[in-house]
Amino acid sequence: MAESLIARVKALPFEIRQYLLITGNYWAFTVTDGALRMLVVLHFHQLGYSPLEVAMLFLFYEAFGVITNLVGGWLGARLGLNRTMNLGLALQIVALAMLMVPSSALSVAWVMAAQALSGIAKDLNKMSAKSAVKVLVPAESASASSTLYRWVAILTGSKNALKGAGFFLGGLLLTLIGFRGAVIVMAVMLLAVLVLSLVRLKADLGRAKRKPKFSEIFSKSRAINVLSAARLCLFASRDVWFVVALPVFLYDQHGWSHWTVGGLLAIWVIGYGGVQTQAPRLTSLMAGSQRRTTVFWALALAGLPALLAVLPLAQVGWLVVGLLLFGVLFAINSSWHSYLIVHYARAEGASMDVGFYYMANAMGRLLGTLLSGWLYQSQGLSACLWVSAALVLASALMALALPGDGEPEPAAADDEARPA
Repeated sequence: MAESLIARVKALPFEIRQYLLITGNYWAFTVTDGALRMLVVLHFHQLGYSPLEVAMLFLFYEAFGVITNLVGGWLGARLGLNRTMNLGLALQIVALAMLMVPSSALSVAWVMAAQALSGIAKDLNKMSAKSAVKVLVPAESASASSTLYRWVAILTGSKNALKGAGFFLGGLLLTLIGFRGAVIVMAVMLLAVLVLSLVRLKADLGRAKRKPKFSEIFSKSRAINVLSAARLCLFASRDVWFVVALPVFLYDQHGWSHWTVGGLLAIWVIGYGGVQTQAPRLTSLMAGSQRRTTVFWALALAGLPALLAVLPLAQVGWLVVGLLLFGVLFAINSSWHSYLIVHYARAEGASMDVGFYYMANAMGRLLGTLLSGWLYQSQGLSACLWVSAALVLASALMALALPGDGEPEPAAADDEARPA
């Protein structure tokens, strides 16, 4: 049976085999990334860290993600996406190795340094995977746009489903074998994936024919700049209550165990990822221009956290139902944004446009993470939800500046604006 499966894979077109390899690489990395986040939140809160102190552990993770996305796209265009993807895997292994030291040596500075490496690794891997999809989809195909949307939706949705599995895995491993044992298991798994990627991934994937200048890392496209600003607000709206506030609230206020908290967040992210894979069908229900679609789904999301903020949070059932609904609407918004950036990006040097966009994504996560710890510690979960609603509304208003019907394709305009 295994031989038959290998033969079928070998018979697939080269682009499909490369897409499957990239997706598998991205999947493996994502499981460890989700598990590590849950391990850090629960383990260090159990050690007596306050919500704000736990949030600060992720400061370098998110801050270095901003820098990595900005510079990583440039590196991907110059060196090839295979090298940036493999570098991301290698750095994650180093970050995990740093956390294998005894608990007494896990100082705040040491953990923040490990998280910085992990942040660099995560965004190198993600930028490489999503840029590679643009390269692998034949641009001259009549159905290129719909194929691109479908491939991006599958990659993004499956990634988030596995990140949810990582949340559960992190909580479970912490319960069964402790923090250090969990980190060792994940490092060994990633090392095997890195070896396979080094052997099989195309050597010059996504490398630009013209070596781009470093000064070109900042996008000159109005569409990409507007979409990046909207993405920043969108992801800040999620992380302001999801990253620190919600797990700590369930653990402290409702007495949930580590694996129960991890399990709920896992179910949420797995469901969120499943919805993302179906986003092409769901967004087609609201036919219209790209701008109208973006604004519509953002406004549909904006009222939900505000509604949760006025409901009695002591009844955790309301919170769980609202969390699931938020996941559905947020998944549609996120998947649609992910398609738009790959659609707007230039075919030549796509990693630079995608990297700039995910730089804004990382800034949104950084802002949301810091606000999550500070607002929860000072004002409680309701304040986090109100700020979430305001950020989604800001994202919808920014999307009004996206190109409408009849305007020139942003990617083409951007190509002309850049020096040859």
